Amino acid sequence: MHAMVLKKIGTALQWTELPERQPGPGEIRVKVAACGVCRTDLHVVDGELPDPMVPIIPGHEIIGRIDAIGAGVEGLKAGERVGIPWLGHTCGVCPYCVGGQENLCDRPLFTGYTRDGGFATATIADARFAFPLSEAGNDVELAPLLCAGLIGWRSLVIAGTGKKLGLYGFGAAAHILAQVAKCQGRSVFAFTRPGDVNSQSFARRLGAAWAGGSDEMPPEPLDAAIIFATVGDLVPLALKGVRKGGRVVCAGIHMSDIPSFPYHLLWEERQLVSVANLTRQDGIDFLRLVPEFGIVTHTTRYPLNQANQALTDLRAGRFEGAAVLVP
Repeated sequence: MHAMVLKKIGTALQWTELPERQPGPGEIRVKVAACGVCRTDLHVVDGELPDPMVPIIPGHEIIGRIDAIGAGVEGLKAGERVGIPWLGHTCGVCPYCVGGQENLCDRPLFTGYTRDGGFATATIADARFAFPLSEAGNDVELAPLLCAGLIGWRSLVIAGTGKKLGLYGFGAAAHILAQVAKCQGRSVFAFTRPGDVNSQSFARRLGAAWAGGSDEMPPEPLDAAIIFATVGDLVPLALKGVRKGGRVVCAGIHMSDIPSFPYHLLWEERQLVSVANLTRQDGIDFLRLVPEFGIVTHTTRYPLNQANQALTDLRAGRFEGAAVLVP
């Protein structure tokens, strides 16, 4: 197999030939057909997340087909198409797992961070954390749904049922979620980097009722706002933009420090909450509804060996929607 491997934090990924790996008990080997490139991959490469496994193969938006099955795996078969998400393993016995909050597991493993991921021609996954997929849709278009879609969906559920929804940072997750929100009859207000007219135009094409810079206030108070951008300065701005009783959801796994802000921005029962990871139930719920939502992911393809260029382009915001690596 071949993979793009992070051998030292803060350095470029290296094209590496590796021995073919065999799945252990409870595991499957998946031949990777496509793997999305997520901002979390940048956080891993840049060392912004603590204690990564190094060397590590990044990538956690994986679409592929099972080509080997370990002992004890039930319900999956060779040749079946599956999706592999960020949450790659949980202990199953901590209070969070037992209480239905496996996204907060005390001893988790995360794909592309603490276990090898999908920037490769093949990957090994815990069979319990693989989502069986139908044959509908092509691999590249499906890949961003495995994190940008799933985290967006969890964030939307936590944001509540309000009709006026602000999205801060209009990248892979927001461009999917905007389509979901529109299908649900909500109005989307898209906030981009100040002056980024291309992203604002993209948001309008996807049905946003309004699009502007993150330094602007919405034309009317929002019921809820979801912050996908990793900029802590956006938190007080989003709180200022939501109505009394409104909710601001921080959806990223990493964010720069949140500056101090006056209490009156939080008062009147506004809420500030975070989203951490996902549960398998999130995946089941969201993937079942994808055909109903009619989501069209906008993707830019890169050959697997150009993963570094994809990460660079993601950092600079050079494409609309999501980047996807294709072995």
